[in-house]
Amino acid sequence: MLGKPDVDAEAGEGYTSYESNHERESLLPTISEAEDQRPSAKSSPPAYSRRQFGLCQLVLAFLAGTFACAVTQLIVCGPSCFTGGKAAIKSTSTIASSGSNNDLAPPWVGSTERHPFPPPSPTNAYPSLFPTSVGYAGGTPTGAEAAIVATAPIYPIHTGAAQLVVPATLGDKGKKGKGSKGFDMFKKWGNLSPWYSVDRTAFGLDSGPETPETCRVTGLHFLHRHGARYPTAWVAYGGPASFAGRLNAEPEKWNASGDLEFMNEWTYKLGEELLTPFGRQQLFDLGVSMRLKYGFLLKNFTETNTLPVFRTESQDRMLASALNFAIGFFGYPFKHQYQQSITIEAQGFNNTLAPYDTCVNANIKSKSDRGIYYISRWAEIYLKAAHARLQPQLKGFNLRIEDVFTMQQTCAYETVALGYSKFCELFTEEEWDGFDYALDLSFWYGSAFGSPVARVQGIGWVQELVARLTHTPIATHNSSTNATLNDNPITFPLGQSLYVDATHEVVILNIITALNLTNFATTGPLPYDHIPKHRSFITSQLSPFSANMQFQLLECTSVPGPQIRIIINDGVTPLTGIKGCPEQRDGMCPVDTFVAAQKEIIAETDWNYGCNGDWEVLEGPNWNTTTGSPPPKH
Repeated sequence: MLGKPDVDAEAGEGYTSYESNHERESLLPTISEAEDQRPSAKSSPPAYSRRQFGLCQLVLAFLAGTFACAVTQLIVCGPSCFTGGKAAIKSTSTIASSGSNNDLAPPWVGSTERHPFPPPSPTNAYPSLFPTSVGYAGGTPTGAEAAIVATAPIYPIHTGAAQLVVPATLGDKGKKGKGSKGFDMFKKWGNLSPWYSVDRTAFGLDSGPETPETCRVTGLHFLHRHGARYPTAWVAYGGPASFAGRLNAEPEKWNASGDLEFMNEWTYKLGEELLTPFGRQQLFDLGVSMRLKYGFLLKNFTETNTLPVFRTESQDRMLASALNFAIGFFGYPFKHQYQQSITIEAQGFNNTLAPYDTCVNANIKSKSDRGIYYISRWAEIYLKAAHARLQPQLKGFNLRIEDVFTMQQTCAYETVALGYSKFCELFTEEEWDGFDYALDLSFWYGSAFGSPVARVQGIGWVQELVARLTHTPIATHNSSTNATLNDNPITFPLGQSLYVDATHEVVILNIITALNLTNFATTGPLPYDHIPKHRSFITSQLSPFSANMQFQLLECTSVPGPQIRIIINDGVTPLTGIKGCPEQRDGMCPVDTFVAAQKEIIAETDWNYGCNGDWEVLEGPNWNTTTGSPPPKH
């Protein structure tokens, strides 16, 4: 089966646990080889003996070793190993490429600097001497569960990225200084933005996530994205690793000056696909915040004598995100407090949280990669001035428009990985607006309402949502649902008051499309020659790093029957695009009405035709959809 589309590439390697052996065994089927190689917990510290060599022997051995290392280094990377500046950067990348094939990030090997941690076989690892519990815990009585969403007079606002730093001035000699009033660079990075609470009226309703008057929360279906990560391995446009590879291919031929002078000593330090430290913090903080808001729902599990089942995927960043969320939500240790379902994300495995792996047409560029057409043409327009400004400052290197776009990508990626990036200083406020819109174009046409495969990819999770809302198993597995897991009441329980699923930004957008939340499609199809005023589809508001959706279940005295409403990154979403749902000030819709509409959408969505059918779409604006559906059958 073919791979995923380049623009949506989210491939990853296996998970390396950071928990104790006992906790790992409760979550994963096997213990990693690295763990097997550690010293036994029962082994004793090494004994120290008397010196057995004289001083002269030790000195001669040291000199011989130094000479051997120098000869080996000369053979491996040549004379450049012993020079400074950019030549040294090049040799560093050569040495770094000597790892396993899994480290490769075509068309270049990746970081010029690597600091692998932890060491694979530490000499001082004696777990028996460092137990995680020694008793004597003191008093441990529990208290009442928190319920901010139900009890607080106002809802807490998440402002984004307290640990990250933005530049003091923007590009073009600090034009507009730190930006005009209301400008926030962190909100201009599309899917690379840290998640933040959108403005109360961002989606058209003057309502907040707090429980509406006369209502009480009875349940929550929670869907979130993974936290901030390093760049993915494959990209179709831009890509920091590719740009760094071109720079390092012939470093002696170019020289940077002016605003770009820092590039003379710059090295590419980013890894690939793993969560960054900030990304870990995002999910931990998200877990804490959700416990404070909805902790009271756990009482239902005590009453039914059951444990919550949360879901994530096998990709490293996905599993790490889920576990960091769990540590925040349950506290450490979280064993015996919940069960973590880990679905396999790989080609050929049905998985509603990674539906592209079984959707053939999602992996055919002529049918899925429409976003690249638009993003590349828009970049030629909004980055024209930046290209003219920066090219003279990088003599000897052919700076392409795509490279300038990559500099903006690098700003975002370095900031969420390293805390700050010099590349952020290079661009004006208008150019950051352009970058944000470029990613809107990419995801509108690649993963949302403008993609011919968005609806079929999101429909599997919608089927699961309907099953959970109706407490009824999925009747027909005709999409990306997994019959083995979904039909098992232990792995896919029904009747819980709290569900938590972790996925990718592309899948969140697939699901928004499949649900028919048409308020986000009112300004589509999106043009590539200008930014529409009052656009309704903004990726940084819908699917940033650690994005989250709350599907609140409510019972109210002011309206009859159970209600549901959808909150995306703390913004209440109108449900009027869903058949039968009324215009309601708090975005509520009767659950029965919502379910009936989704069942109709499910019945109308043809997975087999959308994912396996022989249909074609014309390039660019010659063909469009605003429902995320392919061309109809002839």
